[in-house]
Amino acid sequence: MGIYLPRVYAPRRVGSQILVLRFPQFLHAPTQIPKIWRRALVVAFPKPEKPLGDPKSYRPISLLCVPFKILEKLIYVRVETIINPLLPQEQADFRHWRSAADHVLLLPQDIENSFSALKKAGAVFVNLTAAYDTVWHPGLTCNLLRLLPDRHMFHMIMQVVGNCSFFLSTGNGQRSRLRRLKNGVPQGSVLAPLLFNIYISDLPSTISRKYAYADDLAIMHADGDWQAVEGVVSKDMATVGECLQTWKLKLNTKQTMLAVFYLNNKEVKRELKVNFNNETCPSAASPNSLESRWTGRSCTDDTLNHFARR
Repeated sequence: MGIYLPRVYAPRRVGSQILVLRFPQFLHAPTQIPKIWRRALVVAFPKPEKPLGDPKSYRPISLLCVPFKILEKLIYVRVETIINPLLPQEQADFRHWRSAADHVLLLPQDIENSFSALKKAGAVFVNLTAAYDTVWHPGLTCNLLRLLPDRHMFHMIMQVVGNCSFFLSTGNGQRSRLRRLKNGVPQGSVLAPLLFNIYISDLPSTISRKYAYADDLAIMHADGDWQAVEGVVSKDMATVGECLQTWKLKLNTKQTMLAVFYLNNKEVKRELKVNFNNETCPSAASPNSLESRWTGRSCTDDTLNHFARR
């Protein structure tokens, strides 16, 4: 499959040095980012062992304009140090000195602590449908204004996010017509992970402990009996679900998994009953979430060995 890049993605008249030198002028003057910078070329790559006739069998790769990515990087360097300390502690994705390994170690430790206290633990591993593509721009505006005091930088970021467009290119060189993005953050964008962290930075407080990595979210609670665990987890899921609906994020009830953690092998068939929008979330013996696979005792040895090698 060939990749066909149009000339607009390597413009000769816009050099990176000029962009860097004039960046302060972009912030303090009513400058408009060229629309062509915000136009993406999307190439669809087939997923392995998937039917080629199904559109869901392809993974879209977004190729952005080079000056646009340079501009994003300049913005990111300026705002990351301001916003990072204001983000919730449970979010470990795309932050300095944080990674998925934080939760791979923290969640098992919390589970072991519950075992030491002779408690039972239950968790919900939340799955969101197309989380980055469904970011609601008015909601992002509210949270960005709350965390970022510089109005010039705020307007610059909203220019980067707003009025983006794309067209799809196939392997034989055919292209779709230009489409405009009304929601979401640009795929392949330097700022996209940071903006998504800002967007979900005001998740409500819960009795259960939260663990977040990008668009993966887990909540875990330990108690003396399963009925109490189920009651707290159900209440917290209702609270989190209401917040997700407010920010127009869609929870995938078929992929959101429940798990129990136990010491006694008699509990191997134990299942939690948690409902969301009148649908029962399925239970899984070894769900995948937070870049890891989990079992009834804790994180799998394969996952721990993988992060140890990293």
